[in-house]
Amino acid sequence: MIDLKNKRIMVTGGSGFLGFFVVRKLKKRGCENIFIPRSQDYDLVRMECVKKVYQDARPDIVIHLAAKVGGIGANMKNPGKFFYDNLMMGAQMMEIGRQVGIEKFVALGTICCYPKFTPVSFNEDSLWDGYPEETNAPYGLAKKMLLVQSQAYRQQYGFNSIFLLPVNLYGPGDNFDLKSSHVIPALIKKCVDAVKKRKKEIVVWGTGKPTREFLYVGDCAQAIILATEKYNKKDPVNIGTGFEISIKDLARLIVRLTGFKGKIVFDKTKPDGQPRRRLDIRRAEREFGFIAKTGIEEGLRKTIEWYVLSQNGKIPLETQSIIE
Repeated sequence: MIDLKNKRIMVTGGSGFLGFFVVRKLKKRGCENIFIPRSQDYDLVRMECVKKVYQDARPDIVIHLAAKVGGIGANMKNPGKFFYDNLMMGAQMMEIGRQVGIEKFVALGTICCYPKFTPVSFNEDSLWDGYPEETNAPYGLAKKMLLVQSQAYRQQYGFNSIFLLPVNLYGPGDNFDLKSSHVIPALIKKCVDAVKKRKKEIVVWGTGKPTREFLYVGDCAQAIILATEKYNKKDPVNIGTGFEISIKDLARLIVRLTGFKGKIVFDKTKPDGQPRRRLDIRRAEREFGFIAKTGIEEGLRKTIEWYVLSQNGKIPLETQSIIE
């Protein structure tokens, strides 16, 4: 087990949605030497910036969370950028980390790495059994190359790199921009806005039939910390809850929790994405003792509460207590 308190830790994406929670939990563990590169200072798509960030941070451990992400619409509009930016950031961060001899590299993959028709529940051994769902395949494949690189570097160089596969995340501080957001923040925003403007209906992409598994962002951060401390093997590890819910039932739940009294209209001309998603989560529990603690309704209540208060200008993310 690695004692993180005495390590210099670089968290790329540390000021982002997931990164905020990871850094917060590292600090609670007593970690004082945390370096968070800002995108305006270091463009990690460019090799010269990657070299500079390693020179400036001098890390023992890198937790690579930085990514170009978005919902189905954003992925369909920007497949080339999602592929290139994620591929180059990950490949270069790991390569320079190897060159300078860091102690450990923690790489974050995505549920989008899995083949479109993976048998449910998704087992890590099924990762190479087909092509990813088309709407986000470029993003998923770019992230999956981190697994290939991680395993190749472990084999050739003895480089300690691990690869984690979190399911869809949500929580306070998420991206609520409808042009690029994922399904939960999009539905929350639509419902809250509809209540304010007294709209009679909200529109949801697709048929509502696909199922998804969602993980509260604070739980994901806890899993990353545990894996950083305890896991040192080549095999990828799923991070999730093992619980799936249909988009239709999710929409109904968010409607109830936000107090929206109108109608849900499903736009069947829009793509559904992958038919089902639910992870086999046994490896994470077995290898480093991770079990998600936040149920979907509890997590949604926290997320809705944060969003409503933030819209009213009452509570900045850095000082609010809802996330605990």
